[in-house]
Amino acid sequence: MNPFGRRTFLNYLGGSTAAFGMGLSQGAALAQTGSATSKNRSKRIDVDVHIGSKEYIDYLSSLQKSSAPQPGLKEAPAQPMQPQGQSIALNIGEIENIDQRLKDMDQNGIDMQVLSWRNIGCDEFNSADGIKWAKKINNTLAELVNKYPNRFAAFCSIPWQEPAAAVTELERAAKDLGLKGIKIDSTIKGEYLDAKKYRPIFQKAEELGMPIFLHPDEMPADMIKPYSAYPGLAGAGWGYAAEASLHAIRLIYSGLFDECPRLKLMLGHMGEGLPYWLWRLDGKGGSGGIKKKPSEYIKENFYINTSGMFFHPALVCAYMAMGADHVLFATDWPAESNKLAVEFMETAPIISASDKEKIYHLNAEKLLNLGT
Repeated sequence: MNPFGRRTFLNYLGGSTAAFGMGLSQGAALAQTGSATSKNRSKRIDVDVHIGSKEYIDYLSSLQKSSAPQPGLKEAPAQPMQPQGQSIALNIGEIENIDQRLKDMDQNGIDMQVLSWRNIGCDEFNSADGIKWAKKINNTLAELVNKYPNRFAAFCSIPWQEPAAAVTELERAAKDLGLKGIKIDSTIKGEYLDAKKYRPIFQKAEELGMPIFLHPDEMPADMIKPYSAYPGLAGAGWGYAAEASLHAIRLIYSGLFDECPRLKLMLGHMGEGLPYWLWRLDGKGGSGGIKKKPSEYIKENFYINTSGMFFHPALVCAYMAMGADHVLFATDWPAESNKLAVEFMETAPIISASDKEKIYHLNAEKLLNLGT
């Protein structure tokens, strides 16, 4: 059932969002609808936000400069794309600049961030270094969460390249450190996670109630050639979403969610295009031996967030396709602007006040067991 009826949709077309039809910016429209920092505003939990450390960045740099780089190591972006809507340096995303992070959160009304470690992840290193760095990363995140329990929660990093060690570290991260989920940057040295050797990790994640954030990254080397003809095609503007959505569909067709029906998976950037394709996936995608329609898994096992996709038509599609209970607020900070993300949600059409509460914080609290 759609989360709103025909009357609501017609009201949207002719009502309070008419400002956008007149070509006003999100900021101008926001001025007409009330301040984003009103005392009566919703609590805001950002579920897609990144952090790193100088030590980690230095380590990545040393690997790239090494005469014997680790096999399959993805290229680490020392300075990612310039964020839209902000001019601050991206190195504010490092843990050494936590005061600047908190200041930016306060200025834009972000109450809590659910942190995930920057890419590339420790799952791209050799086994020994991956295990070592996973422990170090998770300890660092837990220390930060314990220092600021009302401002931060975190996804853990695990050494997927060694599944047995990954299961052990996942259990430690959940039970001893209190971390709330797992973040993975797409493939492991070019290998997709539908490979059977990774099933014990998914089974443990389901057992522990740890959602998995499937974050996009570079596609495997044997797939990137058609994207390499034009600058930017393989990156965040197109290729990352194509890679993440393909990965998600592979997991569905592998039978993962039949084996782990309570497993939850989160996609960023308004679902990496999947909400738009649900009808066609069901009609043209075939069954592949799975028990349900592809759209049923996406609507039951998947959550999508709004990070880095501040486009109201995409939000309306995701809201209609997924329902309010499976959409989460996110920014993609520091790659995107907190201010722009909040303005985008504050001016969003169609979404009721109660559903906006779900998107802003209630869904995250339930999914990640954050409490109130």
